[in-house]
Amino acid sequence: MSQPVFTFPPLIQRMLPRLEPWLPVLAFASGVASFVLVDRQEGLAKWIVLAILLGWVWLLLERGLRNLFTRYTGREIPPVVGRLGVQWVHQESFFFVLPFFYFTTSWNSGQAVFTSLLALAGLLSIIDPIYFGTLTRRKWLLMLYHGLAVFALTLTALPIMFEMTTGQSYYAAIVALATVSVLTLPGFIKTRPDWGKSHWFAVLVALPLLLSIAWWGRYWVPPAALWLQEAAITTRIYTADKVPGNNFRVVSHDDLHRQGLYAYAAIRAPRGLRETIYHVWLHEGEVVDRIPLAIEGGREAGYRSWTHKLAFPNDARGKWQVQLLTEHGQMIGVLRFRVE
Repeated sequence: MSQPVFTFPPLIQRMLPRLEPWLPVLAFASGVASFVLVDRQEGLAKWIVLAILLGWVWLLLERGLRNLFTRYTGREIPPVVGRLGVQWVHQESFFFVLPFFYFTTSWNSGQAVFTSLLALAGLLSIIDPIYFGTLTRRKWLLMLYHGLAVFALTLTALPIMFEMTTGQSYYAAIVALATVSVLTLPGFIKTRPDWGKSHWFAVLVALPLLLSIAWWGRYWVPPAALWLQEAAITTRIYTADKVPGNNFRVVSHDDLHRQGLYAYAAIRAPRGLRETIYHVWLHEGEVVDRIPLAIEGGREAGYRSWTHKLAFPNDARGKWQVQLLTEHGQMIGVLRFRVE
């Protein structure tokens, strides 16, 4: 004998179909709101993050929670509520992180691929025929989709919630990715009762391979908590105002050896966050110098810092870069110039 189905009050039943098309808009709006609020020490940003994290608890434990509800109330939650809840969590996760990654991405680097992948994943979450017709029916694809959402959300949420550094957040994101993969694996196994040992061996190899790719590919993952507000290669810093002189793209060999160069960067970060970054000077792709700097978050114009390099090779002609990297190798930005 089937359990009676739980029903919402008539007003909510009428509102749900009208509200559904607006869910992606609300999800994106909450992401933009959090991005704006994160530097102003507003508690609302943390509440938005907390709501999304609770949504993930629902997503991962949805079946168990529904069974628990039925056991104690004697009623079933309509399956459509579960489906819409899962879709909302995906939409909220991807559209929440997109503003952060958009502003922290160095678009002339491989980071553009990662952020474009997040944008594509967010787009798929609002196209119902693809989301329900293709994505949710292929469990292996859904596992990867879960993993990408949790990975990006962890990188963004932890610096806001707990003032964790980008390095600590990246470690936590790897652990979150592994946890979600393990939790969703039983559901995937049930869909493949005909698989043999070789198939499952491939799955067991694929998981550590996925985690290894996530770790070694961190250079191409933007640091969601740090974004470059202003940058310049210059021969002078006005220390009273902490602003750079003219920004140079081409420097003469004689001027370089006579005055040296400053690499200036104003980096914006959440209030309370303290981070060590590096100015890595490269000549024709070879590392010449690696200089650590400590920054602090909370300043609207960004934390202004610079390095002054005086020692250059005798023949310094060619292409130069100053890469702004986190302690664990994520790229905040890159400054390029040429010596002639």
